[in-house]
Amino acid sequence: MACPSAKMQMHRFEMIDTFKTLTKELLRQEHLPKVLQKKEPHRVTDRTFFIDGSNQGLKTIPSEILALKELEEVHLENNQIAEIPQGIQQLQNTKVLYLHNNSLQDLCRELGALSSLESLDLSGNPLVISSLHVISHLRTLRELRLYRTGLTEIPTSICKSLHHLELFGLSENFLESLPKEIVNQTKLREIYLKQNHFEVFPCDLCVLYNLEVIDLDENKLKSIPGDIGHLVRLQKFYVASNHLMSLPESLCQCSKLSVLDLTHNSIHSLPSSLEHLTELTEVGLSENRLEKVPRLLCSWVSLHLLYLRNTSLHGLRRSFKHLVNLRFLDLSQNHIEHFPVQICALRNLEILALDDNKVRQLPPTISLLSNLKILGLTGNDLLSFPEEIFSLISLEKLYIGQDQGSKLSSLPENIKKLMNLKELYIENNRLEQLPASLGLMPNLEVLDCRHNLLKQLPDAICHTRNLRELLLEDNLLCCLPENLDHLVNLKVLTLMNNPMIDPPIYVCNQGNEAIWKYLKENRIRKVMTTKIQAWWRGIMVRKGYGSYEELLKSRKKGKSPPKDKKGKKAAKGKPAKGNKK
Repeated sequence: MACPSAKMQMHRFEMIDTFKTLTKELLRQEHLPKVLQKKEPHRVTDRTFFIDGSNQGLKTIPSEILALKELEEVHLENNQIAEIPQGIQQLQNTKVLYLHNNSLQDLCRELGALSSLESLDLSGNPLVISSLHVISHLRTLRELRLYRTGLTEIPTSICKSLHHLELFGLSENFLESLPKEIVNQTKLREIYLKQNHFEVFPCDLCVLYNLEVIDLDENKLKSIPGDIGHLVRLQKFYVASNHLMSLPESLCQCSKLSVLDLTHNSIHSLPSSLEHLTELTEVGLSENRLEKVPRLLCSWVSLHLLYLRNTSLHGLRRSFKHLVNLRFLDLSQNHIEHFPVQICALRNLEILALDDNKVRQLPPTISLLSNLKILGLTGNDLLSFPEEIFSLISLEKLYIGQDQGSKLSSLPENIKKLMNLKELYIENNRLEQLPASLGLMPNLEVLDCRHNLLKQLPDAICHTRNLRELLLEDNLLCCLPENLDHLVNLKVLTLMNNPMIDPPIYVCNQGNEAIWKYLKENRIRKVMTTKIQAWWRGIMVRKGYGSYEELLKSRKKGKSPPKDKKGKKAAKGKPAKGNKK
């Protein structure tokens, strides 16, 4: 199961506020290069406060932009700018300057003259460390982002001089430590150090009492110092993918902690003192050596998201039912054989991942999960499709593909009871046919039937008018329903590794448009054939050859067509009335 809302990293990245939804002042044609012009440009005056020149292929900052002295926010990210011109010092009113993902190496000293600058983003540039001292002159700076800039160290001048920093972004570099001068950053609230080379936790961070977010994911940390307890305002603590074996008792003093990510470490248990962290809403414990759910975890009744993937669990504690505020629960890749009935008490649960366990059946009480929208059961030992699922009236996505475990041989007609279902993933099974009731599911948008034994599709599938994706590769299909092109919203249709005849493989390989054209032409041919047959029947009857069916029978027996009575008399030499002698 791959469910974007089910992954911790979607919640952990710092959201960079670019104000892209604000109304943008467009650039005047006669003043700016064509690369920055819009189709219907508005007049730009000296009172322009916002400008967006991102993604324009710029190799330098246009002088026309530098002439707009009232600019407060400038977006020049995702270009090919190799240097900052000296004229940058004219932007004395600029508060936000985004230059990330360019080709900058050196920073000119004039950059340090921007006396109003509050937010600077230089991420994704191959910066020379020696040129970074210019940043230390930006005394009003509150946000500094230097992600992916190849840094091996932080210039001490930055930490000494910038006393108003609230956000410091240093992720995806080669840092092993922070300068001791970091203690001067007393107003710092967020620091991002993900994907660096820290083997020791930077202890100087523990004196920055205003810290609210620390991200040290994907480093080489072996322990967390006891002084972490001094950070009483800490709200989000990310230390996933390190080498931690335990946590300090003092972490309980971080009473405002709401997000704790310990994913992919070597933690076997949690200190009992952590039960005092009553404001936790999101906890990541996936890929640790737990074997049992920590007892104290069941006291965190404020939890909304809990990740316990691949933790060697065989079941849940009885007290697990107390986590009544859970919205998301990931129990995938464990050793659970029986569906934990404690889960059925979690009435607010919206997403449940039980993929890659050993579950054989579902309890009737699963119907109590009336708010469940996403259910993952891929890779279990289900003997047949669990009809208990049909009571989940709010279900929108169902993952029941069997890449491992038992294979399902049929999909019940009662699938139509899931009227809110939008996505059905039933790949890697042994289905030979699909139920016609799929055509009665008005909200179905994605149907994944790859790697099954399907020989044909029901004609009723042409009524699922909202279907966007139909994945059918690696089956036994040789034809498609003749009205499949009526699915006007269908954008993705995969038919690889099927013995297709109608349409033929060469048509299928050309994509949807070729398939739709073939189906339409095929329908026209059938209509014409029907009309010709009707016309021919009329001719046969009018000429006295009998009904069309009798004609077919005589042809099968090899006889000549029957003649009318008048014709028979004429054959005996007795001309019928009206015939010439």
